[in-house]
Amino acid sequence: MRSQVGIIGAGPAGLLLGRLLHLQGIDTIILERRSGDYVLSRIRAGVLDGASVRALDEAQCDARLKRDGLFHDGFDIVAGNDRFHIDLTRHTGKQVIVYGQTEVTRDLMEARAGDGAPTLYEAEVIAMEDIADGPVRITYEQNGQRGEITCDYVAGCDGFHGIAAKQIPDDIRRTFERVYPFGWLGLFADVAPCSPELIYANHENGFALASMRSAKRSRYYIQCPIDADLNEWSDERVWDELAVRLGPEAAERMQRAPSIEKSIAPLRSFVAEPMRHGRLFLAGDAAHIVPPTGAKGLNLASADALVLSRALTALIKDGDPSLADNYSAERLRHVWKVERFSWWMTSMLHRFHDDDAFGARVQLAELDYLSGSEAAQKSLAENYVGLPF
Repeated sequence: MRSQVGIIGAGPAGLLLGRLLHLQGIDTIILERRSGDYVLSRIRAGVLDGASVRALDEAQCDARLKRDGLFHDGFDIVAGNDRFHIDLTRHTGKQVIVYGQTEVTRDLMEARAGDGAPTLYEAEVIAMEDIADGPVRITYEQNGQRGEITCDYVAGCDGFHGIAAKQIPDDIRRTFERVYPFGWLGLFADVAPCSPELIYANHENGFALASMRSAKRSRYYIQCPIDADLNEWSDERVWDELAVRLGPEAAERMQRAPSIEKSIAPLRSFVAEPMRHGRLFLAGDAAHIVPPTGAKGLNLASADALVLSRALTALIKDGDPSLADNYSAERLRHVWKVERFSWWMTSMLHRFHDDDAFGARVQLAELDYLSGSEAAQKSLAENYVGLPF
């Protein structure tokens, strides 16, 4: 098979890039090692900032987002016995939208099917050759059979464990990583949210988050040991801990029901440099991961896809390499700012050590300062709704 662009990975970054390039008349083939059902079953992010909204608008895949998304003007922070509001709209004139990554993926998959553009599911890439000069040859395995795709450029959108980033030679590639000493225990339940907007909580027992996917479906998280046994966390125990950490106002409004999904996720900060090597470009989790505290993972991937689509369009249609040549440097400038914000939110709201009384007091002092400082709230709001890129 032959295509102008081969895309590895059918998550939001790969699907969004494929759609944006299709609208420019550029041929793409997407290879995904998992099944389509598996891709749709993954429970991921739910807060979209300006990058995702803009990208989905340009991809003409935002009809359901506009109809079903929950538009939020801000969120609350609980610190000790205090609860205060961060007014995003007042500080920035912008909103965020609660709309699950699963729904974003569904919208993009349906658009790609409607375009008639090929996506090969359960197709595992096992080799990539001639990345430096091209044309690139991608060898994959599907249903026990080997196939090959020849393409002019490759977009690696296959995540942290994928093959694409490993094609950059070790003497060129640098990685930066911070693994956090705790995880998030997430609970999904068909109950109305306990608050009209998100609640982030810093409690002596650890971090908690009250979120939602719709007016009738809630998503909650609590900080837990990274090696916690999920079997020891019954639904009742999780609900009890949420009621304590989120404070009495949330506890009073919290509805309880059996979980429809419950899992523990690790947290890490990660960046790989560069994001381009020869004819290979990286996007999404293949290049960077942020802890979910700042709700930036999907939004960074959307920004990558939007910028990369423009770079490849200029390169393929106009023969202009300038955007492609600057892709890595420009994206990394934005990525590191978002990494900083996500690290800061994580550091401010989580408990790192049970015996770190000094660190806990510093966190409370910072939260106290944030609650009374317009300048600090504006800075948080600017980052939360999405920095320019």
